[in-house]
Amino acid sequence: MIKDDISEVVNDLRSKRDALAMAHQQLTQDSNSWNQTIIALSLTTGLIESIKMKLNLTDAGWSLVPIVLSSITAACSSLIKFRNFSQRQETLIQASANLTNVLNKCRNHTELDEELISEYNLALEKLEVAIYPQERKVFLKQSHKNLLEILKQEKRYFDMIEAANAGEKIELSDDSSTSSEEVEERKPTRPHKTMPVIEEAQTEQELMDNL
Repeated sequence: MIKDDISEVVNDLRSKRDALAMAHQQLTQDSNSWNQTIIALSLTTGLIESIKMKLNLTDAGWSLVPIVLSSITAACSSLIKFRNFSQRQETLIQASANLTNVLNKCRNHTELDEELISEYNLALEKLEVAIYPQERKVFLKQSHKNLLEILKQEKRYFDMIEAANAGEKIELSDDSSTSSEEVEERKPTRPHKTMPVIEEAQTEQELMDNL
């Protein structure tokens, strides 16, 4: 899609920058998961070795367990180096920084010029190199959905401000934030209790006459 308006370029850069941020977040989570697995395996191996020494366990089974755990730990470390998490994260950070720089320049301009178009195309090239096409499709879809939700929430927020300035009642969708007017409306109305009417006591003379 050809983008010939500055607002279209800004929205496109925002979505692509967010897609890179989501890709970097996913990559960081994967890297942390593998590193946590290695830490857990290393601690378990050390714990078993300590138990063996304290209890003088010399059986073949107890001797094989630390060897197996050490082999799994080495395999995980090799897999982390093979997947090259650090370099991929650095590539995503550089591409995201480039997109952010071009985005800031576009926000400071009112019209597209040759320089902005050139930097925009260069930022797109950095994006296409930093992430695989299949992953780019997934993260761009998430980014577009997220931006639409943000715009929807912003529109609702400004509409509520206008309604509040006009003196209208504001209804919040969040159950945890309830206005005082809604609280008053939700209070059950209690019926007014009528006090029993106390009849005037008869005088002493009337009592004597009744006897």
